[in-house]
Amino acid sequence: MNARDLGGYRAADGRILRRGVALRSDGLNHVTAEDLGPLAELGLRRVVDLRSMDEVREAGRDRLPDGVALHHFPLLATDFDIYVMIRDALSDAGAQRQRALLGDGRAGAMMTGLYRWFVTDRVARERFAALLRLLAAPEGPPLLFHCSAGKDRTGWAAALLMTALGVDRATVLDDYLLTNERSAAVVERVLGDFAARGLMREPELLLPVFRADRAYLDAAFAEVEAGWGGFEPFWREGLGLDDDVLAGLRVNLLDGSDS
Repeated sequence: MNARDLGGYRAADGRILRRGVALRSDGLNHVTAEDLGPLAELGLRRVVDLRSMDEVREAGRDRLPDGVALHHFPLLATDFDIYVMIRDALSDAGAQRQRALLGDGRAGAMMTGLYRWFVTDRVARERFAALLRLLAAPEGPPLLFHCSAGKDRTGWAAALLMTALGVDRATVLDDYLLTNERSAAVVERVLGDFAARGLMREPELLLPVFRADRAYLDAAFAEVEAGWGGFEPFWREGLGLDDDVLAGLRVNLLDGSDS
């Protein structure tokens, strides 16, 4: 799984993000009966699912231990729907058509557009803000948030959270790019399967979709700068959040002593 604890990172005031309170992952629809025990040991209060309704219907609902509250904040960019892109590419195994859909930077351009949409779309901003409010609520964490692959929507949510707490941009980027290490085996297996089944002659055309890329995250932060002039005004005007939410995040997620 592409899952990890955000604990251990250093915030702006020198304090450390506590372990076991904010976690990110890919979809929990793959959880097995054997997984439920270790998942329960995390002591989660809440899980936030960022998948669209179509994704949930196709892949299945999250499987959670008893007592964990599930919150669904669906995020779907119809103009940058990577699942439709993949479906269209696989529907016709012709190499020329697949190259026309994905090649010459088209797949990467769609991903960059998706990350810009995270910032420019009002509903998307509301969904990310709702997640941050839950993390800041007195009975919010321990909380796990996820989408399907735990890469894009989850990656931007983690970047927002860490940036709000003052984690430096280089560390935010490093956490984002960890997805490539965690997902490498799965990506290799999926692309190999597409080739073996004759669905794609050049499965590497999908790598821009399956991998985290610094340019994608940079594009989202560039939209924050372009639209609001910085993260602080974006926090207030773009996300509609205030100092109370930031204070709640610090209380819930940071350790109690300066270091």
